[in-house]
Amino acid sequence: MLMSAAEYRESLRRYRPRVYVNGRQVESVADDPDLAPGIAAVGVTYDFALRDEHKLLMLATQRTSGKVVNRMLHMNDTSTDLLYKLEAIRLLCKYTGCAQRYLVHDSMNALFQSTQRLDAAAGGREYHARFLQYLHFVQDNDLTLGIAMTDAKGDRSLKPHQQANPDVYLHVVERRADGIVISGTKAIVTGAPYMHELLVMPCRSMTQADKDFAVCCAVPIDAEGLTIVSRPAGRPGEAAAKFTGKYGQSTAVCLFDRVFVPYDRVFLDGEWDQSGFLTTTYATHHRHSCIAARAGFGDLLIGAGVLMNEANGLDPDRHGHIRDAMVELIKIVEGFFACGVAASVYGQRDLSGVMQPDAVFSNIGKLLLATQIYDMHRLAHYVSGGLVVALPGPDEDHNPATQASLAAVLAGRPDVPASQRLEVARFIEDLTASNSGGWYSIISLHGGGSPEAMKREIYRNYPLEEKAALVEQLLDRGIADGTARVRDTQPGRCCVTGCDVPVVPEAAA
Repeated sequence: MLMSAAEYRESLRRYRPRVYVNGRQVESVADDPDLAPGIAAVGVTYDFALRDEHKLLMLATQRTSGKVVNRMLHMNDTSTDLLYKLEAIRLLCKYTGCAQRYLVHDSMNALFQSTQRLDAAAGGREYHARFLQYLHFVQDNDLTLGIAMTDAKGDRSLKPHQQANPDVYLHVVERRADGIVISGTKAIVTGAPYMHELLVMPCRSMTQADKDFAVCCAVPIDAEGLTIVSRPAGRPGEAAAKFTGKYGQSTAVCLFDRVFVPYDRVFLDGEWDQSGFLTTTYATHHRHSCIAARAGFGDLLIGAGVLMNEANGLDPDRHGHIRDAMVELIKIVEGFFACGVAASVYGQRDLSGVMQPDAVFSNIGKLLLATQIYDMHRLAHYVSGGLVVALPGPDEDHNPATQASLAAVLAGRPDVPASQRLEVARFIEDLTASNSGGWYSIISLHGGGSPEAMKREIYRNYPLEEKAALVEQLLDRGIADGTARVRDTQPGRCCVTGCDVPVVPEAAA
């Protein structure tokens, strides 16, 4: 079953989560104005899957069921799947800024891989069968899941079991015959109030002493004992929020107080030595998706820059500094997106049959966008001018005492109305210089892991030994001491399955 955005909104009424926003309890998530931009953004992932012009990117056939599902819920089988996922996320995010739902895709692909590995390691647990049943439930009902991965963490120098307050990490507090009981805190959960369920995942590798913290399970959003404390989604109700008043995402702290989870929804329970695989596998999928998401955000900045140049009367063909700034912005956006394409083409299928993006290119692309998001904002500011933050509020546009004089002096090119110039300036302010602009910066920097985590993954996965062996061979033909040195080699750098370049529908392009 594929839902529409309207049906998704209506489906939220079947749940009664305990949600607080700005110090007040939310009575109805589906009707709360502070959450409306988030619900609208997720809704786009539903409506686009129903539009003929987007179905090529937004739909896929699940091999374990034979059913057509939303691509945000699909398990990748080929390099083409990775490419289409990349294009689909960029499409969604150029309309919404952040569509949230690709997190579901990334976590479910990682769980498909890790549960099969868990079965082989644990023996007789049948985690993969449980997960398949849950996967098909989510796909058949076209659900959206929040990813509760990042713990509050407490003292960062201490491991989970060493914390003075154990609830800074989510953990199992009781194991019953029919399930587990969990408590603790997940600190950064995107879109939590308007999800159908939360997928709880570990955020790090664990030691044996941390086995109670090595847990992964699915929890309905209105489970007893779960409290969600959230920010508003975007900037709802603010007249100057030309984009994030319509589309945005909330982030929430999720407090678990003895929440019961039946075993058919538990996918990791105490297997501490397997938590690292799940965490890093998810990270690779998610960083690959983040590349596409921020490329969509970059499309918004590039388009706004073009409109601002026109309104200001600046022709990039004649004003080289403006052209150079626009080319720099394009280079950044398409540069990290190219890493996503490479990660798709060079993806590797594991024993579960899931195609995983190449770890090196995924992490390089995410590292580039994480560190260059501020350059993207700077370049958007450079081509737009100081009016972006010096402009009076939108109420003055309709103030009889100031409207005419402001329109006269704040106009740019004669054939571009002042109202259009002001509209674009406020659009850029909203995306780059408001609290929502700061949200995009920080979520780009730390979302999916900090730059340090990406650097470690790049170093861990890059074939340094192969490069060293190459130079060694060139220097002494590999006979330095008469004994050939054995070095690790890089996997074949070619598309494993063959792939098709996504045919992006004209409407999407």
